[in-house]
Amino acid sequence: MASSKEYVNDITEQCKGLSARAMMGDYVLYCGGKVIGGIYDNRLLVKPTPSAVAMLPDAKKELPYEGAKEMLFVEETDDGDLLSRLFEAISRELPEPRKRK
Repeated sequence: MASSKEYVNDITEQCKGLSARAMMGDYVLYCGGKVIGGIYDNRLLVKPTPSAVAMLPDAKKELPYEGAKEMLFVEETDDGDLLSRLFEAISRELPEPRKRK
């Protein structure tokens, strides 16, 4: 099952600085130019950085697709303030993306 554009728009409209890029029926999420997670089968999954784990201590870990690394499943998607703080914290902890040639 692919992710719906409505669900993606609902997430991205709540958070300033968040963008989504379509990838094979699902969406990769970017914050500050860094990949912080994605939307897979209408599930919001984020990278399990230390701050994400601290902010979502009860979050289940799920696979976005077969063969991928586990990510944190964000069940509560209606709190735009929490999502913004979560995405910014994850972005701060990730390394800068490599420059393309």
